[in-house]
Amino acid sequence: MLMSNRGRPARLHYMAGTFRVLAPGNHVICAVTGTLIPLEELRYWSVERQEAYASVEASVSAEKRG
Repeated sequence: MLMSNRGRPARLHYMAGTFRVLAPGNHVICAVTGTLIPLEELRYWSVERQEAYASVEASVSAEKRG
């Protein structure tokens, strides 16, 4: 039986300019807004905090909260 990754969150390791998939899935959750981010739309993350963000605004908000 084939397992589908649809609807499952991926576990990623964020690096400068890219990320590595540690556990398969089709999305991650924004650390600020809780929004589901499809992997193909993921553009913003923090290498230091290992968090994903749905938008540049969410990324800036995360930076401000430290």
